[in-house]
Amino acid sequence: MEKEYETKRKRVHCLVLAYPHQGHINPMLQFSKRLQHDGVRVTLVTSHFYCKTIPKLPASITLEGISDGFDDGGIAEAESIKAYLDRFWKSGPQTLSELLERLISCGNLIDCLVYDSFLPWTLDIAKKHDLTCAVFLTQPLFVNCVYHHVQKGNLKVPLVNNNSISLPGLPLLQPFDLPSFIYSYGTYSASFELVVNQFSNIEKADWVLCNTFYELEKEVTEWLMKIWPKLKTIGPTIPSMFLDKRVKDDDEYDFSLFKSEECVKWMDEKPKGSIVYVSFGSFSTLSEVQMEEVAFGLQESGCNFLWVVRATEMGKIPKDFETVNSEKGLVVTWCSQLKVLEHKGVGCFVTHCGWNSTLEALSLGVPMIAMPQWTDQTTNAKLIEDVWKIGLRVSLDDKGIFRREGLKHALKKIMETEIGIEIKRKVIQWKNLAAKSIDEGGSSDMNIRDFMQSLVHS
Repeated sequence: MEKEYETKRKRVHCLVLAYPHQGHINPMLQFSKRLQHDGVRVTLVTSHFYCKTIPKLPASITLEGISDGFDDGGIAEAESIKAYLDRFWKSGPQTLSELLERLISCGNLIDCLVYDSFLPWTLDIAKKHDLTCAVFLTQPLFVNCVYHHVQKGNLKVPLVNNNSISLPGLPLLQPFDLPSFIYSYGTYSASFELVVNQFSNIEKADWVLCNTFYELEKEVTEWLMKIWPKLKTIGPTIPSMFLDKRVKDDDEYDFSLFKSEECVKWMDEKPKGSIVYVSFGSFSTLSEVQMEEVAFGLQESGCNFLWVVRATEMGKIPKDFETVNSEKGLVVTWCSQLKVLEHKGVGCFVTHCGWNSTLEALSLGVPMIAMPQWTDQTTNAKLIEDVWKIGLRVSLDDKGIFRREGLKHALKKIMETEIGIEIKRKVIQWKNLAAKSIDEGGSSDMNIRDFMQSLVHS
């Protein structure tokens, strides 16, 4: 019987459709690797433009493309986010349907379509082709729950006052704890529509998968399972060699828009736990004033620091900053974040609080200093400081700037005080729970097995 199950599982074919963005492709690619490791055949699908930028995939994962209407340059070609999404919503469904028909007509049958929640139109196409479909949430359930309440009308926008907000399934929240599209309603209207419309038809999906783990978001998971009975937590979706080590050679994401610079040798020369790692991700853009405040906050802290500044942002660094700080600091245009966070020299992570970065730091036991920029990052910062207690949040001034004094104060607290020791102890607890969840018999591992088993028996 077991042998028959194994044989059937090896015949299962999943199409995994990712929204064309590095922060979405990576977790869905990692989930694909998990499926593939357990015998499922996977075809990863994203935009034609992003297909050109993915340097390599495991040999057993096939890559296919659909059109977002901007095949030569992706979103950078569009005049606005709205213009990009309008054209994508026309080209995407049509070219996805054509891809499905081509695969099926060639005898390449599909058992399940796993699709990014940012692309809700996929569900209708899957149902037209009589396919099982699983929606994949790339943000934490806490954030998804907030957006769900907005979509259902339980949380009205714009907010009418600064009162505390009480929502089912969530603790009491302040307006600035909410995603920026809500507390600064109207600033990015197209992005607001995108994140809220994820939940327009989610109840019709056969499965709801989320890149988190049960122990991390227990209360909100339990509440959402009453609405979405087929909700399964399947994370953290970071390379196996940094977690449970069951998928050999899975020690990187395989996809990055940027080329990493060597920095490990520099880190090796620094004392254990003495380095402040600073990165605001692959997408966030800081003003010149904000870059200056970060620079001098690091300088005045007296800490060793490794600061990732994308090539397009380098011109915003204060003049002579790198020369003055050559002993204490290293500025690079990109690096392998997982390898940096894993390094014994790192004592804390100054982060924009993107969900992938947050999960990585938590999974590798690194305390965080939260400097959120927009979207879900403000809510993730709330989780980091107040819910999981694994970091500190720097406050904004009345001009919306994180000042050097606030960063310096947070760095001193984490690197030099008892508060920092307690935060480190807490993040190590979460690190152990993260590894346990994805290891054999853990909550996420069992959820992935349940999902695969349903495909074998469907």
